[in-house]
Amino acid sequence: MASVKEQEAIRKLMVFLQEWDSGHKVARSHVLDSFIKSNNGKTEPELELEFSQGASLFLARLTAWLRMTYMHSTCLDKLLKSIGIFLSAAGGRRYLIEFLEIGGVMTLLEILGLNHLKEEDKRESVKLLQLVANAGRKYKELICESYGVRCLAELLATSTSAEAQEDTQVLLDSLGRGNPKYQHQVYKGLIAVLPCASPRAQQLALQTLGAMQELVGEAPPALLESLLAALGSAHLEVQHEALQLLPALLPLRVRPALLEALVAALTPPGHPAFATRSESTADPNALCPREPMLAYIQQAAAAKAIGILAKESVEVAEELIQLNVVHGLMVAVGNVEHMPSQRHGSISLKYFVHTFPFVEEHVKKAVGDTLFQLFMDSPETWYTKMDRAQAEELASSILDIPEDMGRKQSTEGDLE
Repeated sequence: MASVKEQEAIRKLMVFLQEWDSGHKVARSHVLDSFIKSNNGKTEPELELEFSQGASLFLARLTAWLRMTYMHSTCLDKLLKSIGIFLSAAGGRRYLIEFLEIGGVMTLLEILGLNHLKEEDKRESVKLLQLVANAGRKYKELICESYGVRCLAELLATSTSAEAQEDTQVLLDSLGRGNPKYQHQVYKGLIAVLPCASPRAQQLALQTLGAMQELVGEAPPALLESLLAALGSAHLEVQHEALQLLPALLPLRVRPALLEALVAALTPPGHPAFATRSESTADPNALCPREPMLAYIQQAAAAKAIGILAKESVEVAEELIQLNVVHGLMVAVGNVEHMPSQRHGSISLKYFVHTFPFVEEHVKKAVGDTLFQLFMDSPETWYTKMDRAQAEELASSILDIPEDMGRKQSTEGDLE
């Protein structure tokens, strides 16, 4: 038989549960306030002691009320925080299982899709989903099987809360690791975020894609298109993350398309030099921003990216030369309407001139002795010493480098 002390504890538990069952919104709200204040951070044994080995009875009531009222936002933040106390309790795996058995994951995901709910409530739902994911692979799979990736990607793209976006990114990153069955689904979900209107969401998605790229292997064309668009972003943090991801694509099948698109971006639509490019070498899929300024932003970022990628290997640099990258960089340097294009174009052009003697020879011939000497003396700033006429001359210079010269130069070097 139970001792008198145990019987009294059980009686108090039953009274507490009856008060909850008969209480209305205000009364239950007070109960939740008290519960959160008194039990935050407790372990499973401590919660069981608090509820006389009947903590699961209260968790069941919390979950049931959540399912009945979440669409109306009735004490939603307090409900979610209270459930979180159970799910985060050390040694409380059974609480997690009980929550999942009554459809807890689906309820949390449905909360994410309700536009009228507060961002903070959605953030609390993401936190609970993270606790579920932390429990292991099969729990990550459960979230993904419940269309969780789509819900989370939509939240990341549309949320107005930076904190909610960051928590969502952490969860998507978690779902993309140690979850081979749904790894590609997470990867594609992140790519789907990139065209959204939120620079912060784009930045976070690109960060996570960069971390996942080695795990998933090949990259789909949709990623390349979105990366090129990110290079045209007016937000430097988005550009930075796109640039960070590009080197990881070089060993993949998208490499030729990537290099072609970057070179094409050096000559924006509408530029006089654009008409001189052969239609056979132009990339029909290259992004063409409508606004000139966006095209110039992309031009500058492409010039910077080309310098980064060329330094990855001589082979990449040679492939770029065959795509007429030197002429494209000269177009960027001659763009007096956008100083970043001039600066990044000059820095990248410096690498090709210093690495390939035949490029130096052709550039010198194209720009003349005076401009070339300015370039050699100060490649990072020479463009500031050019007048508009010189800049236009540079941008319109015809530079004809035979396609096989890059590989010929490399072969000659090897023979020596």
